Amino acid sequence: MGITRRLFGGTALAAMMLAGGAAQAQDNVRIALVVKALGIGFFEAAAKGAEEAAAELGNVEVIYTGPTDTTAEGQIEVINALIAQNVDAIAVSANDTDALVPALKKAMQRGITVISWDSGVAPEGRQLHLNPSSNPLIGNMIIKLAADNLPEGGEVAVLSATTTSTNQNTWIDEMNKVMGNYPGIKVVGTVYGDDLADKSYREAQGLMQTYPDLDAIIAPTSVGIVAAARAVEDAGKVGQVNVTGLGLPSEMAGAIESGASKSFAIWNPIDLGYSATYLAYELATGAAEAAPGAEIPMGRMGKLTLDDNNEGAMADPFIYDASNIDEFKSIF
Repeated sequence: MGITRRLFGGTALAAMMLAGGAAQAQDNVRIALVVKALGIGFFEAAAKGAEEAAAELGNVEVIYTGPTDTTAEGQIEVINALIAQNVDAIAVSANDTDALVPALKKAMQRGITVISWDSGVAPEGRQLHLNPSSNPLIGNMIIKLAADNLPEGGEVAVLSATTTSTNQNTWIDEMNKVMGNYPGIKVVGTVYGDDLADKSYREAQGLMQTYPDLDAIIAPTSVGIVAAARAVEDAGKVGQVNVTGLGLPSEMAGAIESGASKSFAIWNPIDLGYSATYLAYELATGAAEAAPGAEIPMGRMGKLTLDDNNEGAMADPFIYDASNIDEFKSIF
């Protein structure tokens, strides 16, 4: 059992063994966990979950990899390299719904199991998709987090990742569907920080300048929410602009303490990486088949029930605030 971290940039390949130490057995199932970009805390936590699943399963080598920036082109390069290595499975959090499909089709044609998780690819490019939670529940949650602290209503804006990010766009669409449940809340704008800290910070600054009466920034991205909170602190608008959305407890603890964020939500990315690895293993070994209505084991997370699009939800999001942040900030 082991987890290998690999960075593909141009022709460079760097690998470091995190567990296992010795050479891998020939019968190991090699599962590539492909993330949107390396260096993002959320995905680092998912890698810990993948390592946990590999330890339980015993004959798994997890290759943790991704591009250096959040582009489809970078992920395609990574996927092609994995196809050349003839890995057993690819589990990808996609930077683009459609752009990865040709490369992933090629992988499946070579007999490689392909699933998406967190941020999906089009159905023709994968065998199943693992949603961290129910998209409608997430969409409602991100606007509810803002509305719960605005009993008299107010202006909110959205700071998303990329314009093509599958999950971000889906959650925003679901949020818009339930806006009728929050009649006093007005969404005044949506901007994109490309999951880059500096750009997200500048976009948050721009929102506060463009909308001087802004009451909340909703960032359904772990990079954007931290950057927005820092922008609010630096602008001296703590208590005036509340930053909420989806983030990591370890990265948001300071914002909760400062008051820049009153609350936020997230599923557990450790559980997500764990579940994605388990699902990829079940399919790659032939123990399960992805089909509508199938129930596929996810170890301690139970079973994933697939819908007509071969998609399923792992768990509900969880709210973090001053009452529980200390308990979780050291975990992920």
